[in-house]
Amino acid sequence: MAEKLQNNIKQNRWLLSASLVIMLVLLISVGIVISVSSQTKNSKDALVSEKKRLEKDIEYTNNLLSQTKKNKEVSLNQLTILNSQIYQRENLINNISSEIGGLDGEIKGSAQIIEQLSNNLMYLKEEYAKIIYSSYKNRNEYSRLMFLFSAKDFNQAYLRLKFLQKYREYRQKQIEMILKTQELLGVKVNDLKTVKQNKQQLLLTEEKHKEELAKEKDQKSNNVKKLQSKEKELVSSLKDKEKSERKLKQAIENIITTEISKSTNRNKSSKVVKAPSSKNKDKKKDKKKDVKEPESPKLYLNEEEQTLSNSFEANKGILPWPLDNGVVTGSFGEHPHPVLQGIKVKNNGIDISTNANANAKSVFDGVVTGIISIPGSNKAVIIRHGDFLSVYSNLSSVNVKSGEKIKVKQPIGTVFTNTEEGKTELHFEIWNDKTLQNPTSWLSKRK
Repeated sequence: MAEKLQNNIKQNRWLLSASLVIMLVLLISVGIVISVSSQTKNSKDALVSEKKRLEKDIEYTNNLLSQTKKNKEVSLNQLTILNSQIYQRENLINNISSEIGGLDGEIKGSAQIIEQLSNNLMYLKEEYAKIIYSSYKNRNEYSRLMFLFSAKDFNQAYLRLKFLQKYREYRQKQIEMILKTQELLGVKVNDLKTVKQNKQQLLLTEEKHKEELAKEKDQKSNNVKKLQSKEKELVSSLKDKEKSERKLKQAIENIITTEISKSTNRNKSSKVVKAPSSKNKDKKKDKKKDVKEPESPKLYLNEEEQTLSNSFEANKGILPWPLDNGVVTGSFGEHPHPVLQGIKVKNNGIDISTNANANAKSVFDGVVTGIISIPGSNKAVIIRHGDFLSVYSNLSSVNVKSGEKIKVKQPIGTVFTNTEEGKTELHFEIWNDKTLQNPTSWLSKRK
């Protein structure tokens, strides 16, 4: 009988090894579930966050459009805001499509894991049934004692005793593993059901936004046709705007020139640091020593100003926005005119449409270096941040003084509202020395 038990235990050893392999496969499956879920969650969270921001911007732009529609006459401002709305809507649809694509991958992955878990569960149950059957046939306590006492020596008897103990523990672990697999399988089945429901909801949302986009594009087409009949008026308005922008740019350059002159004089009487220009930073080291290019006048900074300049530069991409709320309706650089064919417009900064009575705020610590009035651009505040300038134009009123030290996010003035068009728009620029920068690259991403 002891020999029979020994043979059965040898068989159970094989079952034990096979089951351990199954357990390992199951653990790998669980690892896959966790890994896939973690990766999917990160990308999904990013998409959801972006979707919320876009939905918020679209809602805000809708409110701005409502204000412009109070005037029955179609305006260029209305078209500009509508273009921004269309751009945001297209981005939102792309975002939803990406989210649906992610859910499709999640559904496929979950289905594969469910199939694998089901197979593992079936195999574990079969192996456990074999172990129970084997244990039932050798349930006689006398046989187990004979198995121990038939050992050749004490060491073998001890090893057999430990094996029987481990065998009992393993049976218990098999039960726990089966229950755990059943639980995990149930969770994945429910998760899959939820994901499919989410996908269906997203498909409906996507279809809704596509319908809204089609309406907005139709409205844009109609607005363009109406505005094309006002070509002379638009050309005149464009010339006035370009004239105002040239005056603003010239005023800023004059301020820079004056400050360079002052800093040069100050340099003669005190120790200051010469502000490094971006051109000097990028200059190649292998230039011929005998070739000397005439240096343009540079701004000299004291230690405090240089520290501020370095700090401003270190915050590139994370500066706060100059308005609490708003949408970009005019981007940096050269672009085709939204109505006039063959004509391009150049923007030295960005235009941000906002609600009436909005306050412009400083994007960083600095010193007010100039307050100017430009016909067509109302008032502008220029704040120096070491070797950098931030410009806030089209203000109806200003509540800071020239030479005043400013803190980040401090209100500096109220944005002008054109009541006829329902237009409240801030023009914002960033300069590094005498070089214009793209403000979008410096500001933080909207949340």
